[in-house]
Amino acid sequence: MSVLKTIALTTALIIPVAAEAKPPLREVKEIDNELYYIAIANEISEYCPSISGRRMKAIGVMWGLKSKANKLGYSDKEIRAYVDSDAEKDRMRAKGEAYLAQNGVSYDNPKSFCTLGRNEIKRNSAIGVYLRAN
Repeated sequence: MSVLKTIALTTALIIPVAAEAKPPLREVKEIDNELYYIAIANEISEYCPSISGRRMKAIGVMWGLKSKANKLGYSDKEIRAYVDSDAEKDRMRAKGEAYLAQNGVSYDNPKSFCTLGRNEIKRNSAIGVYLRAN
């Protein structure tokens, strides 16, 4: 095989791989959504004294999410950049505050966090699985 044919074949194989760039982690729903559920549960447990977070469960899930992200081709550095990003934290906070407000939660009324938390626990929702009523 000539050098030109080898280069052409190699280029043909490499270009499609490069074209399939990974989406930002915020667009990987199975990771971003789970972190969102954990964040909402944490907020509920912080403001409602009668509900605690299932922290060990959340930590285990987060390690699993990191492993999943690694398997999807994200480096530890990319994962850390996503988790530590102020823009991502702001986005997650805005999304969470909107969810809380839609569900009648007010920071001026800590009992409203308890009401939502108990409802999430009762429904065994994606958020409720990270909560425990004391």
